[in-house]
Amino acid sequence: MSRVVLVTGSTSGIGAAVAHRFADAGDTVVYNSARSADVGQALAQATPNAHYVQADISEPEDCTRLIAEVISRCGRLDVLVNNAGTTRVIDHRDLAAADVTVWREIFEVNVFGTWNLSVAAMGALRDAKGTIVNVTSLAGVRPTGSSIPYAASKAALNHMTALLAKAVGPDVRVNAVAPGLIDTPWTADWDDVRSAVARRSPLGRSGRPEDVADVVVALAGSAYVTGQVVVVDGGLGLA
Repeated sequence: MSRVVLVTGSTSGIGAAVAHRFADAGDTVVYNSARSADVGQALAQATPNAHYVQADISEPEDCTRLIAEVISRCGRLDVLVNNAGTTRVIDHRDLAAADVTVWREIFEVNVFGTWNLSVAAMGALRDAKGTIVNVTSLAGVRPTGSSIPYAASKAALNHMTALLAKAVGPDVRVNAVAPGLIDTPWTADWDDVRSAVARRSPLGRSGRPEDVADVVVALAGSAYVTGQVVVVDGGLGLA
């Protein structure tokens, strides 16, 4: 049976690749972004049985509205992919630059927004015996990443994944993927980092959005897996 899948932050990069993978499998996909509404509408029009809803998950009211809109248009929600996130690139040694304002800005989206949307969706997901897949980061597993606040937010999201899986099973499964360096618009100018990853990782390259999408779709369909954080980094964390 075709599933209804909401992918947040899905107008580019990993989110767009995830949405395309589900659509290719015959699922109904709801694209979302806080901005880029024109791109989202164009993606929905170009994708069979797809919709677009603009909403900013850092706003609690938008979380409630987004889920209500999905239910209104599609009648159910089977899969929630919490992909929307934000970062600030700050050298880890520059403690002064990572002030509390930066922490709040990042946590509002990556942690609080993901939590609020998951809670807003839980009734529909319970009804559907559905699943959540959170997109976190290798930076939440290893001491790396674009900034310390970003890495800490992803570590929080990893632990939230396990706690939520324990709290809402058996009705809803909750898992996460933790990508390493992925070639997206965010990282387009990170050539030095990309070269270092290619030298150090066992698979010899940075990742593609489709590499992450494959694992997201697999976790969404894995009926006996919950509470897991799957690292998708070409083995970089082993280096």
